[in-house]
Order: sequence, then structure tokens, then C-alpha cells
Amino acid sequence: MKDTPFTSRHLALGARMTEFAGYRMPLSYTGINDEHMAVRNGAGVFDVSHMGEFILKGPHALDLLQRVTSNDAARLSAGKAQYSCLLNEAGGIVDDLLVYCLEENKAYMLVVNAANIEKDLEWIRSYNIHSAELHDISGKTCLLAVQGPQAIRILQPLTGTDLAGLKYYTFVKDTFAGIDNVLISATGYTGAGGVELYFEDKADHALRIWDALFETGAARGLRPAGLGARDTLRLEMGYCLYGNDIDETTTPLEAGLGWVTRFSKNFCGRAVLEKQKTEGVSRRLAGFEMLDRGIPRHGYVIEDETGAAIGRVTSGTQSPVLGKAVGLGYLPPALAVPGNTIYIKVRDRALKAAVRKVPFV
Repeated sequence: MKDTPFTSRHLALGARMTEFAGYRMPLSYTGINDEHMAVRNGAGVFDVSHMGEFILKGPHALDLLQRVTSNDAARLSAGKAQYSCLLNEAGGIVDDLLVYCLEENKAYMLVVNAANIEKDLEWIRSYNIHSAELHDISGKTCLLAVQGPQAIRILQPLTGTDLAGLKYYTFVKDTFAGIDNVLISATGYTGAGGVELYFEDKADHALRIWDALFETGAARGLRPAGLGARDTLRLEMGYCLYGNDIDETTTPLEAGLGWVTRFSKNFCGRAVLEKQKTEGVSRRLAGFEMLDRGIPRHGYVIEDETGAAIGRVTSGTQSPVLGKAVGLGYLPPALAVPGNTIYIKVRDRALKAAVRKVPFV
């Protein structure tokens, strides 16, 4: 099992550690709900250095990116980022990812899910017929996500960049906490605001940045937060988690990701998605709120009022903000209508729930 450069700090803080994608990662420190509310109301730091990062560059970089991703990377200029999907020939989602434009038409950083690093790398390589430069820098890249409504105020003393002026889905490279060439981006996964910090781990840069964050932020309420709170925060926003809500058997149109699917260009799986767009999808990812007491879990059967199975829960949790359970699941489009009553099979009971629009908060 691998460690991130911050593992010693997690252990010193008493983190409850767990295995995730081959890494030993902090699940929680003081409790998932406590960390969740700290991020919603203040600011929290997530170590997500297990994520994968690739550099794609050269005269054929954009052509390759356009072929393997669903969104239109040609729209990106230097300093801008976009959410996208890697697709297979059947229109299924190989992975969801972030694309950062380092140099227009020539150089990009792709940020992929930790469990999919090797799969994604091989998939992109299989379409790299013009030999664009593709480098896996995952093993030497650190990533901290500092999230929450107070994150910008807390971090501002550590950089000369105007963090409040950093627009959503843009980024800069600047000095941060005395470390040069830190990529600072605004592409958060919690819906609570904040920034992400990418930097190479050399000369103890990782621990210097971690320590600087808490030396500056602890008195202002900055808290460490684990993967447990990261999951409940993203679910309150209705954001997809790869392996739960999306995978190679689900398409972007089924998952409500049509907004990152651009038919103005040619890409892998386009024909299948064009057919779905024309004919309609047979299922749609929908949010729901429990009306009866109970927690929906991944894999639980969703039923209609007759007891017929109509889908399965893909993600579910007790929302700390709402004080009630919420979840996501695929439903027939006619039933994926806000206000519609569905039932979640929890053990031997069919618990009432209602379809709701996301985000939940």
C-alpha cells in the first residue's frame, strides 16, 4: 500500500486511515459529520494526492484530446480548465476527468481518478496514432484541496495571486507558501468554494506547504478533512463518483452529463450518443430524498409502488446539512421526475422516497 507525502501528518493528527485505490488515506479525523460541517461553514484541507495527473503536449496533443474526450478542449485557452469524460466506443465512461490548458493547442494536464490511472493511460495511448507526448506525473505530484467559504480568506496571505479573483474553472501558476510553480485552481468537488494546489514533491515541499496552511489557517478555523466528508459533500451537490454513479456501462447522457458532451467535434463513442440524443435514453441518473427513516446504500434496489424493481441506488448517505438521507440512482426517464414517489428496498422493507432535483443543498 502506498502513502502520500502527508501520511505522517495524518497519523500525528489521529486520522482514521483506510485503503483507497492502493493508497493509505485518511477517512476521517474528528468524524465525518464534523468535518463535513467544518467545510460547509468554514474551510477544510483534503489530501487527494492519490489522484492521477498526465501531461499531454506537442503539435498533436489537441487532436488526441478531442478524440478521446467528450467535451470540446478547443474552447480552452491557457489558464482555463474543463470537466470532461473519457469515452469508449459504446459511449460508456472510461473515466471522468479535469483538463487544464497549460498552453493553448499544445500542452494540457489531465487529472484522472486514482483507481483508473493505468487504465486511462493505456486507453489514451491506444488512440495516440500521431505520437503526441504523454507523460504520467502522478507519482511525483501532490494535490491538496482547500475547500469551504472561508478558504480564500485563509489562504490569501500565502500567495500574491488574488484568490478572490480566480474565476471558477480557471487556474494560475504562482508562488505559494514560499514554494514556486504551484498550480492554484478553482475546480472544487464539494460545492463549497475554495482552491486546489498542485505541486511537485521535492525538497520537502509537501510538508512545508501543509505546515504553512495550518500555521496560517488553524486560528481561522482551518480543519483537516478526510475522504468520508469529501464523499458526503459531493453527494449533497449531486456530483458523480466514478465506480458508483458512472462507469463504462453508463453514458454521459444517462448520467446527466450532456453538458460536457459536444457533438460539434468527432470523438470516441459519438455515434452511440447521437442515437441516444435522438431516440432518448432508457434510464437517467436521478436524485432522491428519503421520506421514511433509513439510509440508502450503493446497490440497494429501487422499486415502484407495485414492488417492481425499477433501478438501483448508486450512492446514498445521511446529509449532515439537511438532516435526512439522500441518494442517487438510475431510473426510467418517465419515473425520474422531481416529486415522483419511489421506494428503496432496505433489507426486507420498502422505504418511501421522493425524486428530487440536485443539488440537494
